[in-house]
Amino acid sequence: MFFLLGGNDKRARKSEKQKQKQMRMSDSSARVRNVFLTGRFPVVTTHQVEGRRIAKVLGLVCCRGYDSDEAFFGMAGRAMNKGAQAIVGYSENVAFHPDGSKYFSCFGTAVMFEYDPTDPDALPLMLQQRFREREQPNSDMI
Repeated sequence: MFFLLGGNDKRARKSEKQKQKQMRMSDSSARVRNVFLTGRFPVVTTHQVEGRRIAKVLGLVCCRGYDSDEAFFGMAGRAMNKGAQAIVGYSENVAFHPDGSKYFSCFGTAVMFEYDPTDPDALPLMLQQRFREREQPNSDMI
């Protein structure tokens, strides 16, 4: 009777969708991690970044999770999706549960800097990528 209702197929489709979702999340997490580790996206605990003037405050960004990297890079990814160039006022909190697990909360304020034409990284990361795509000639055209 169980096979007539299609229980196994439904379960297999659901697990396949979960795997695809995790792969997409890991790709975006790897991109965010790379941008942060190369120094192109500062995250500071102070209310300003030395040498840069804040032009626009985009708002609070936060992320939570059982893994500190997941919470931190999730927060940074949300800020990048808003068009932020940095996070100021960064703070984190760790909750300890009786079963021994930890729950991390990371939050800060997403900001954009004033435009500086002498700085190649003065544009938000999303715009930098668009301009690079425009500058590169199509290899398909002959």
